[in-house]
Amino acid sequence: MGKFRRVPVGIIGASGYSGVQLVRLLMDHPEVELVYLGAENSIGKSLGDLYPHLAHAANLPIEVVEPEIIAHRCEVVFLCLPDGLAWQITPMLLEKGCKILDLSADYRFSDLATYTNWYGIERSDRKTAAIAVYGLPELYRDRIAEAQLIGCPGCYPTASLLAVSPLLKQGLIIPETAIIDAKSGIFDCGQQAKTNLLLGEADNSIAAYNVGRHRDTPEIEQICSDLAGHELTIQFTPHLIPMVRGILATVYATMRDPGLVRDDLITIFSAFYRNSPWLKVCGSGVYPQTKWANGSNLCYIGVEVDPRTGRVIVMSAIDNLIKGQAGQAIQCLNLMMGWDETLGLPKLGFYP
Repeated sequence: MGKFRRVPVGIIGASGYSGVQLVRLLMDHPEVELVYLGAENSIGKSLGDLYPHLAHAANLPIEVVEPEIIAHRCEVVFLCLPDGLAWQITPMLLEKGCKILDLSADYRFSDLATYTNWYGIERSDRKTAAIAVYGLPELYRDRIAEAQLIGCPGCYPTASLLAVSPLLKQGLIIPETAIIDAKSGIFDCGQQAKTNLLLGEADNSIAAYNVGRHRDTPEIEQICSDLAGHELTIQFTPHLIPMVRGILATVYATMRDPGLVRDDLITIFSAFYRNSPWLKVCGSGVYPQTKWANGSNLCYIGVEVDPRTGRVIVMSAIDNLIKGQAGQAIQCLNLMMGWDETLGLPKLGFYP
């Protein structure tokens, strides 16, 4: 009987929050072996130097980012780089046979002109971008299973799109009326030193930011347009709240059929997501909380109808580090490799 073979996996950008979250999750995955960690600003250090709480369990060295070395050692590579860097290395890794899961925005857009307009970065990899698949399994599971390159969604788009998708796909709302109000823990801004992330600024406060110009807007609009069958403009407003992790997205939209009631929509949502193990539709009158999803790859959806205004209100709660980032990337990896979609991912968070 042959020796059991685990798939060798690497992470580029392993020193950031998304990278270390991937390390933590991949340590529990039965089918993979973490063999490479790369980060330009931490070469020569170990993961334990950066995150001492992991030193006893995954004290791998941080190595130079060299495509030849990475491709020789890794079958799968996760890219946890700032926007504008992944596209510079992805074509080389693909050419050498690696499967790529990019957690930046570089491969989320079917139209690179949209990417350049919002991110200010010119690209020369149009052929590579053309083969990328948007990594939201609940919508594009079959495409992901056949892909070599995945553009993993942002955390705001994940929460927002899971809330609005059944409404658009089933033609239940007037699409142009959709408004998305989303609130995130301060992790959404990563490790950058910003005044609004200081404890004295963020604590006991909630504030909108990048109103009307958040970079996740075109990503949300792209998928909403795909679902609706025509180009859509979506009003999206993000807010920061004083907690580390979690996103609550609330979608408001005018219904086409004002005769539909809450239980009708719960039935529709449940049917839409019947094959989605990581999405849980709440019962009548139950509205999700971010704490429920904390530490898990689950998305909780709550649905309400306001007969007075003729609007539907859908609430979506996720952990933005897991379902909104690292966990969803591993969910995509499971599909790409033909494994069970739930493999190696936390099924329940800790409460309270």
